Amino acid sequence: MNLAEIKVTDPVCGMSVSPANSIRSQYDGRTFFFCCDGCRQTFDADPQGVLAAQKQKAESEAEGGSCCSLEQPSCCGGGNHGSKKQRGPADPDAVYMCPMHPEIEQVGPGDCPICGMDLEPKFIDPNSSGDEEQLRDMKRRFWVGVALSLPLLVLSMGPMIGLPIDQWIPAGLDGWLQLALATPVVFGCGWPLLVRGAKSFRTWNLNMFSLIALGALAAFAFSVVAVIVPSWIPSAFYEADRPPLYFEAAAVIITLVLLGQVLELRARHQTGGAIRELIQLTPDIAHRIVGDTEEDIALEEVQAGDRLRVRPGEKVPVDGLVRSGRSRVDESMLTGEPVPVEKTEGERLTGGTLNQSGALEMEATEVGTDTVLHRIVDMVAQAQRSQAPIQKLVDQVAQYFVPAVIASAIVAFIAWAAWGPSPSLAYAFVSAIAVLIIACPCALGLATPMSVMVGVGRGAKEGVLIRDAEVLEKMEKVDTVVVDKTGTLTEGSPSVTAVQTFGSWSESEILAIAAAVERNSEHPLGRAIVARAEEQSVPKYTATDFDSITGKGVVATVNDQAISLGNSRWLKEQQVNGLDEARESAERHGQQAATVVHLAIDGTLAAIFAIQDPIKDSTPDAIVALHQMGLDVVMLTGDAESTAKAVAEELGIDEFRANVSPEDKHDFIQELRTANKVVAMCGDGINDAPALAAANVGIAMGTGTSVAMESSGVTLVGGDLRGVVAAKRLSQKTMRNIRQNLFFAFVYNAAGVPIAAGALYPLFGILLSPMIAAAAMSFSSVSVIANALRLRSVSLSTR
Repeated sequence: MNLAEIKVTDPVCGMSVSPANSIRSQYDGRTFFFCCDGCRQTFDADPQGVLAAQKQKAESEAEGGSCCSLEQPSCCGGGNHGSKKQRGPADPDAVYMCPMHPEIEQVGPGDCPICGMDLEPKFIDPNSSGDEEQLRDMKRRFWVGVALSLPLLVLSMGPMIGLPIDQWIPAGLDGWLQLALATPVVFGCGWPLLVRGAKSFRTWNLNMFSLIALGALAAFAFSVVAVIVPSWIPSAFYEADRPPLYFEAAAVIITLVLLGQVLELRARHQTGGAIRELIQLTPDIAHRIVGDTEEDIALEEVQAGDRLRVRPGEKVPVDGLVRSGRSRVDESMLTGEPVPVEKTEGERLTGGTLNQSGALEMEATEVGTDTVLHRIVDMVAQAQRSQAPIQKLVDQVAQYFVPAVIASAIVAFIAWAAWGPSPSLAYAFVSAIAVLIIACPCALGLATPMSVMVGVGRGAKEGVLIRDAEVLEKMEKVDTVVVDKTGTLTEGSPSVTAVQTFGSWSESEILAIAAAVERNSEHPLGRAIVARAEEQSVPKYTATDFDSITGKGVVATVNDQAISLGNSRWLKEQQVNGLDEARESAERHGQQAATVVHLAIDGTLAAIFAIQDPIKDSTPDAIVALHQMGLDVVMLTGDAESTAKAVAEELGIDEFRANVSPEDKHDFIQELRTANKVVAMCGDGINDAPALAAANVGIAMGTGTSVAMESSGVTLVGGDLRGVVAAKRLSQKTMRNIRQNLFFAFVYNAAGVPIAAGALYPLFGILLSPMIAAAAMSFSSVSVIANALRLRSVSLSTR
């Protein structure tokens, strides 16, 4: 058994982890392994205590616990703990996190200790109704609040519109009726809001719930005293010879805040739609072939190496290779292209795509968390949870905003009490509560995360996967797009168009030797040589001592001869003889946009291969669209100067660099950044990884290598350069949307606080009631949510 197969137990959370890819720590001469850095830190802080608790738990329980127990909420700081199983809200061990503060995670639902907002499940389970239950609970609270607040409004506001309330209800009874109606609204319907407000004062993380609880409880408590012991109320509060009641204000404030919570939860549920749609693309069952029989199994039971049948009209269950059959497969969920792709033996299939016409027999190669679809879901979910750098400014403002609002409310109370008209204290009280309520910073907190969640989900539907919100912000500022040629501008499926030999070598011998070497390579040019050799049925040789030099070529030994295949620049460095003899032919092929690969045997040039890779049909339109957006386009390629020039001229590319190594690409990106250019690098191969990492934004073709995708901030699932245009447009529209939201929130609060404090009273005699302030506060949140949801319908297409 190798190290990767061994499983040990995390002493903090009890999860099974593999020593080969887990975090470790030393204590008392022993090595302990952990699922995440949060568990390691917990252990390092008190190793004896952790080990004692582990021993006690082992003695009292027959089976181990799961990661992130309620006693260890600090766990999960490291992400998915090596298991990316989708665990929805119905799972008691499901991890929840705050959408506004992604660092806050815990097991089970709850509210954020910083902002007070509802926590969301970290992993979405489309079959679970847990998040809908939360929405239903808030809706139930809201409608009960409405049902009780309406008669309360009639009792309190009826006399103002001519209703003879005093004739219907005996004197002194209306106050008790209002108390009876308001109490279940404030302490029943609004209990979650009050609890969050109390937590915020206890931890001194003041937030919107601090102001809501303070305002609603102040209005309710004053009214209770006025009903039970009116003599305690100073005469300066009296209106019409009796103290005023604010039960309706407290109840309506709670009800309107609940309405805002319902709208917000509904909007967040909708933003998770993109992930749910992706998850639901795969079928529930697969048809596994065992010998001469076929059996239906659950998708979770499929293992790598299983042979599966995909019937016409069915979705492909997992990633794999076609082993027999021919069909056309709709891959629009990946590429956005409506035209089905023909699949024959040896072709790749992606889980979630739709088999249309023929029956296919496939071999599963990637299952579970390793499939393309699962990686897409992970990337979208992580991006939606991330924060844009602009959010840091919002957080800094919010940190001081709530204390400033409370101070403003106190100042407003003092000013009205000292200089306001009679009853001055009543005016002072109403103004202070109105200031607290109208200034709730919920719109400010929603402005950035709502736009990011909706924008990232919109991009996912177009096959544009954004790694995190910071990438969105950077992408908006990109002014230079650097592109690789092979697999980025071209199809990535080249073919050999000419073979020229030198010396006494025949084409058949050259193809046999080259194919023996390239069978060990995954490079598209190598596959083209192998395909040409198989077409001509040349002898099959065996290569040994194979080595790949990224961005230059490959070396091996065939029939005791040293073989080198690569570009002329690299072979020149190796001092290969005879390169001058091939220069003219190589340039001629290059002028026809062909890539020229040189083959040397025992230090002497033996042949050159002209390999052409057709330009993607979408590339010319994409280049035009990038230019129309004001972006400079630069092509970097390891091909010869003549080949690069031919492609650049055909596509109208501004600038190109030929014969560049992976290091050269990296250095060129650094040069552009030094010149204050904001650079996006597009590539698909291992040799592009350094440049992708060096760029402000790395953009990987989804058809390329996993190394390229890991080095990038954006992945274009369909491998189409038009996705760069879509990513740019998405970033522009999302960032514009964020700025609009922040403008609404900041301007609203800047204008709302002085109005609530009574700034309009001296001129127009207008004083804002707490109920109107609550309605206005809710409207500000609704406007931000509605504006963010507009991103779901924006057009990103170049067509």
